[in-house]
Amino acid sequence: MNSNWFRKYFLDGQKLEEKFCEKLENLPANPTISDLFLIKYRKFTALVVPVTIVQLIWWSSAVRFNIFPLFREFWHMPLTMILGSLVAGMTAEGASAVSFPVMTLALHLDPGVARDFAIMIQSVGMTSSLVCIVFMKVKIEGRAVVFGTIGAIPGFVFGIHFFDPLFTGPQKKMLFVSIWTAFAFALALINTQKKRATFSEIQNFSTTQAHILVIVGFVGGVLNAFAGSGIDICIFSITVLYFRVSEKIATPTTTILKGILSLFGFYYRAVMQGDISRISWNYFICSTPIASIFAPVGSFLGSHLHRQVIAGLIYLVEIISLVGFYASRPEIGLVWVSVIIMIFGFAFFYIISKFGERMIPESECLPLENLKMIDA
Repeated sequence: MNSNWFRKYFLDGQKLEEKFCEKLENLPANPTISDLFLIKYRKFTALVVPVTIVQLIWWSSAVRFNIFPLFREFWHMPLTMILGSLVAGMTAEGASAVSFPVMTLALHLDPGVARDFAIMIQSVGMTSSLVCIVFMKVKIEGRAVVFGTIGAIPGFVFGIHFFDPLFTGPQKKMLFVSIWTAFAFALALINTQKKRATFSEIQNFSTTQAHILVIVGFVGGVLNAFAGSGIDICIFSITVLYFRVSEKIATPTTTILKGILSLFGFYYRAVMQGDISRISWNYFICSTPIASIFAPVGSFLGSHLHRQVIAGLIYLVEIISLVGFYASRPEIGLVWVSVIIMIFGFAFFYIISKFGERMIPESECLPLENLKMIDA
C-alpha cells in the first residue's frame, strides 16, 4: 500500500514527446554512440551537459580573477539557491520565489537588487534546466512557449520603464506575495475535484488561444520587471486553470519560457540599461555554480513527480512567502491591501478555471491520466 502510494506520486514517470517514445521503444539492438547518449542514456546526458559547461566556465573564471574571497560576505544566496534552484526546476516558479522573499524580507535589500539578482541567476539556472528538458525530451506545450514569449519580451521592457517606478519597495513585496498566494489557493481548490481531467496540450488551438497567450505573456513580462518572476506563474495559471493542461506538462513549459525571458532580461538590464548594482553582481557570481547544478536536478526530479505533488510544492512555497511577509511586520495598510488582493485574486483565478471547464468538453479529449508515462 505505502509502496504503491510512493510510486504513484513520486515515481509517476516522465511524459515524453510522442515521436521520441517511438524511438525509445524501437532502440536498435546495436545502438550507435548517438543512440546511447541521446536516447538510451538521455537522462544522464541531460544532467551532465549543462552542468559541465557552466562549471567549466565558472571555475576557470573564478581562478583567473580570484573571486573566492567574495564568499566571505556573499555566502547567503549561494546557500539559499540550493533550495531556490531545486524549487525553480521542480515547479512553475522561478528561483525568485525563494530568493526575492529572502533578499527583501530577511536581508532587507532593495527589491530592485533582488529583482536583478533573480533575473541574472535564473538566466543560468533556468537555461540549464531548459537544456536538461530538451535532452530528456520531456513533453512541453510549445505553443505556450512561443506565444508567451512574444508577449513577455515587450511586457518586460514596458514594465521596467513604466510599471516598476510606480511602486515602492514594500508595495512590490506585498504584490509579489499576494498575487501568487491567491493563485495557489485557487489551484488547491480546483485540485480538490476528484479525477479532474487534464490534458497534455492545449485543445482545439486557434487564433483566440494564441492571442490569450500573448496577452497573458505581456502581463507576466510586466510582473517580471519588478519582481524577477511573473511570466512563469502567469503562463502556468492560464494553461492549467483555463486550458486544463496538466501541471506535469505546464511546469517544464514555464521553465523553458522563464529561461528565455531571463536571458533577455539579463541582457536588457546589463547592456541596454547598464545599471545593475555591484551587490547583485556579487551575489550572482557566488550563486552561479549552485544554480547550474540544482536547477537541472530539480527539473529531472520534477519530471518524475505526479502533478498533485508539483501543485503541493507550489502551495508550500507560497504559504512560506506569505508567512514571511507578515512576519516582517509591514504597515497595516499594506496588510489590508494584501488581504483584498488575495480575495479578489482567488476569485479571478477561480473564475478562469470555471471558464476553462466550459470551454473544453471532457468527452471530446483524452485526459493525461490515460496517456502512457515512461520512466526509462
